Amino acid sequence: MSIDAEILIDWFDTHGRDLPWRSPDCTAWGVLVSEIMLQQTPVARVLPIWQEWMARWPLPSAMAAASHAEVLRAWGKLGYPRRALRLHAAATAVAAEHGDVVPSDVDTLLALPGIGAYTARAVTAFAYGRRAPVVDTNVRRVVARAVHGAGDAGPPSNTRDMADVESLLPREDAPAARFSAALMELGALVCTARSPRCADCPVYADCAWQRAGRPAYAGPAKQVQKFAGTDRQVRGLLLDVLRGAERPVPKTRLDLVWPEPGQRDRCLDSLLVDGLAEQTPDGLFALPGEH
Repeated sequence: MSIDAEILIDWFDTHGRDLPWRSPDCTAWGVLVSEIMLQQTPVARVLPIWQEWMARWPLPSAMAAASHAEVLRAWGKLGYPRRALRLHAAATAVAAEHGDVVPSDVDTLLALPGIGAYTARAVTAFAYGRRAPVVDTNVRRVVARAVHGAGDAGPPSNTRDMADVESLLPREDAPAARFSAALMELGALVCTARSPRCADCPVYADCAWQRAGRPAYAGPAKQVQKFAGTDRQVRGLLLDVLRGAERPVPKTRLDLVWPEPGQRDRCLDSLLVDGLAEQTPDGLFALPGEH
């Protein structure tokens, strides 16, 4: 069982979202920024921030010249702010070691700080039109259903998932890259986790899940990510104070954001360890480098 690449690419050409990082004019740097921002963050939240970043920092060297504090402020409420620092580190390396041009091959991309297997292959495929298996949650779900007849993907396995997608890719670079984007878009728009729109699916006729009678997912229970009351929420509230302050703030100002002192102090300490905040010699707190 496989997925007809030509049918899926034709569907994507008609129904794929018109996103600026998909434009032929978008640089590899723009694609890299989008891929980092889109990790665990919806397109609607990423779009305005990406546009602001590309206007402000159109080249890696421009971002490399910015401070960590500037980058964290510009990141805003996208969440998982360590991604901003990883992107800054990658920009610095690209500017210093690659002539301000994001590399095009997977191995060189993987050697950049903060760039993992998914991001390296996504840049290779989407920025340079090369053949590379790009695997995210949406792709894994489409393959699980259309190819394996399962209700959803089980626990991730990098080796297995890569091999699955590799076997589906057209042999030539350009159609393979287009197919990778189409596969991801199908999972995002049609073959969704909770309410798949099967009647709108271009590969409905050959879908193994449909042929099997759409069995329910029978794999291990999936973790539901909570936000309210978690350390993620508390860290975000603490960072909001630091981003909004023009100068270092006392701890009493940070203490106001969360009533539970043990969790609050633990989260503040984790921000310091992660390099997202700093403590001044006189005991105040600020974004990195702002004192």
